[in-house]
Amino acid sequence: MSHIDPFSSLTTLGRALREKKISSMELTQIYLQRLKTLGTEHRAVAELTESLALKQAAMADRRIASGRTKSQLDGIPFGVKDLLATKGIPTRWGSPGHHDQVFNYDATAVSRLQDAGGVLVAKLSMIELAGGGNYNVAGASATGACLSAFDKNRWAGGSSSGSGAATMLGCVGYSLGSETSGSIICPSAFNGATGFRPTYGRVSRYGAMALCWTLDKIGPICRSAEDCGLVLNAIAGPDPKDFSTISDKLQLHRKNGKLRIGLVKESFKQNKAVECEKAYQSAISVYKKLGHEVVDVSIPRMPYGLAVEIIVNAEGASAHEHFIRGERLQMLADVNQVGGLAAALETPATDYLWAMRLRTEALKADSVWDKCDGIFTPVFYHAAVPADLPFDKSFGDMGGSEGPENLLGWPALAFPIGFEAGAPLGGQIIGPAYREDVCYQLAREFQQETKWHRAKPAHA
Repeated sequence: MSHIDPFSSLTTLGRALREKKISSMELTQIYLQRLKTLGTEHRAVAELTESLALKQAAMADRRIASGRTKSQLDGIPFGVKDLLATKGIPTRWGSPGHHDQVFNYDATAVSRLQDAGGVLVAKLSMIELAGGGNYNVAGASATGACLSAFDKNRWAGGSSSGSGAATMLGCVGYSLGSETSGSIICPSAFNGATGFRPTYGRVSRYGAMALCWTLDKIGPICRSAEDCGLVLNAIAGPDPKDFSTISDKLQLHRKNGKLRIGLVKESFKQNKAVECEKAYQSAISVYKKLGHEVVDVSIPRMPYGLAVEIIVNAEGASAHEHFIRGERLQMLADVNQVGGLAAALETPATDYLWAMRLRTEALKADSVWDKCDGIFTPVFYHAAVPADLPFDKSFGDMGGSEGPENLLGWPALAFPIGFEAGAPLGGQIIGPAYREDVCYQLAREFQQETKWHRAKPAHA
């Protein structure tokens, strides 16, 4: 079997396949073996799709041999969060109460990657029902607490836990996650991954579990911004099966020149975030060296987080009403989820309508884009929390954004900026709606100047 670094970029993997330095079958077997060992040890795997993967790899090898390569992703193995439907393969949504659920179709995002020649090697673990009941423990999942790629004592983040961990353990070439409120950005930060939350509507959600129709988004979790760009290009675009998709063409490679990077007021000292402050200031120095302008900005203070919580409760209860009212609700792993989902059924219409009105009021936050092109901020002030502590005892000084970005559908790209006690620290570039190119340019340029994204777990 040919030797290749499983942490290689997608460009490197694609070139190796096209130059016949390795076959898709060999590469697939490498990743399957790592999934069976490292991936399983970190509880990142919900379901191996070995037979399908070997079949798809054989087909990719035949295409490549005959010079009919479909795309840069042809023959490269990937994994997807287990809330994306896969034909004939269990899609359990991370939930013990959905252990026997199988769909007879593929989610659009999955089919687009397969149409590009991608090889599906695994469904990846997630928090049950994407955490719709306000979970309080890392083990709120049918597969147990998913563990950070860099430290098995720490949580991999949620709800796209397995996607973050598997990617940074070198168990897949790349993965897909989803975000309603932090579920791509959080596991990216906790695992040292690079994760791209696109503008709301950029990627079809057909075949994805609904948690919150007006907030859910699907995006890539990779090992670099450049890789994220390749994957996002493959899955983005309108879909007649999802009327919320936008028709604007994704343009990641706009020539923007020098940009204005907005900095909001941070609370490093209050949160005892010494290492994060160092990493943040160092990142700002990189951007200044690159010639970008750094400006202080502020966002109107509103209860954005409360509005998101109410909307998720109301829409999530509606989406899962049959399950919540049924006997299987009691099968969930976290009692907080059971109680939270049951309580969500009682969300008053007046509260939901208040939250939606606040969403309109929150559009005032778009005024920040008159002063800057993108905002740079830490994802959290500290590295990943312990996997064995309830969140109400571990998240106290983590910080993290409760801004308008998810409420208004803004894109963001998270990437590693340093380490604290051997575990990664994440930063993010947040951009205006439809301006993924700003996030992509700033993250990619940072990674061209630094090596944080190339760090590998010592045991991987």
